[in-house]
Amino acid sequence: MAEALERWANPSSPHAEGRAARAALEEARSTIAEALGWRHDVILTSGASEALAIAGGRAQIEGRLLGATEHEAVFAAMGKGAGVLPVGPDGMVDLAALEEALASGPALVAVQHVNNETGVVQPVGEIAERVAAAGSLLLVDCAQSAGKLVLPDADFISVSAHKLGGPPGVGALLVKSLATLKAEGGQERGYRRGTQNLPGAVGFAAALRSGAFRVAMPRLSELRTRLETALGLTAIGGVAERSPAIGAYPVPGLTSASLLVQLDLAGFAVSAGSACSSGSLKPSHVLSAMGVAPDEAGSVIRVSFGPATSAEDVDAFAAELRRINERAASRAA
Repeated sequence: MAEALERWANPSSPHAEGRAARAALEEARSTIAEALGWRHDVILTSGASEALAIAGGRAQIEGRLLGATEHEAVFAAMGKGAGVLPVGPDGMVDLAALEEALASGPALVAVQHVNNETGVVQPVGEIAERVAAAGSLLLVDCAQSAGKLVLPDADFISVSAHKLGGPPGVGALLVKSLATLKAEGGQERGYRRGTQNLPGAVGFAAALRSGAFRVAMPRLSELRTRLETALGLTAIGGVAERSPAIGAYPVPGLTSASLLVQLDLAGFAVSAGSACSSGSLKPSHVLSAMGVAPDEAGSVIRVSFGPATSAEDVDAFAAELRRINERAASRAA
């Protein structure tokens, strides 16, 4: 990225400096595609939110459907008229409801690969079969799974660099066929406006090339199990397949807000849900859609695990959470 920052030219400029910047950009694009196992087009964006907005707003199909536990950015991208598919207590999209909705006509169907609050992994393969059979298109939000899990087969996939160790402010929309997307803009083969972020793209490629998250996933699964066993925690959506990088846990008798403050003071960074909205401490629409009672939802914390997380970190976190519980119990006595 430091080297790329020395390239001052716009990658769209025809002069020598611009051509050199373009060559570096295309090398980064190729690396991103190869690392993600994607053989089709890659539109570089400012992040997953913009990627979702492009697909949600410009996919060449009339209807719009999305799961009830999707990220807020998906709701914004798909528009107010989009149909919302219910999920069960495990967070899984109701496949019968999906088939019923698809019977009304072709649509763009948006589902997360991995939920950003609970880590629940959707059965994207089963969903993709139903969507394709109905002549519809599938948009999968892979912000939480890219660089960690094998990406699913879909018509559109959104990814974000900073979720896998890259820099903020860059991401991509992976497109199987550009014919399914309305062109709008002067850059990225006419599908996006704005000068490309060359340093960001290079950093994105470097993070994927390192494979840091992908290699760490088996170890993170062990660490998450270590935490849940040590504290006897029951995860939200725990009966479903979950990403090893995320766990959401209710802590009875304490509020999410109180836990966040006390853990932060002890040096532990957790959240009460999506990092994009947890600062507001509004009730989580994800937990509500899963049928979690308001009192329980108000005590949930989201714990994330990354390549730098160690067993010592997990043990220290578990010890601190025990101390917080003990202090709360003594005050209530």
